[in-house]
Amino acid sequence: MLAAVTIFAIVANFFSGAGAIFRLKPILPAMARAGVPASWLPVIGALKLAGAVGLLVGLLWLPWVGVAAAVGLVLYFVCAVHTHLLARDYSSQFYLALFFLALASVTLGVQVVSS
Repeated sequence: MLAAVTIFAIVANFFSGAGAIFRLKPILPAMARAGVPASWLPVIGALKLAGAVGLLVGLLWLPWVGVAAAVGLVLYFVCAVHTHLLARDYSSQFYLALFFLALASVTLGVQVVSS
């Protein structure tokens, strides 16, 4: 269970982070609706990639790093959901942020139980 959930979270956050760094066109309108400047995309992408790398390190070598990365991803996606709520943006990107929050939360739970 730990490996499956963590690998899924790693892959999902890697692609989401890469999409932000490379400013994929489908995410730009959603970010604008949420009031997030396009200039923040590299930082947003780097945070997601750092979370994915941390989960990988935790899975393969240092479990506490995986726990820390999962905590960071939960906090990041709580902020993302909050940002969409403040902007009253209930587009598909809001629900995607909720999905990522749930995924990060489940990953954190599995990390803690397995440690």
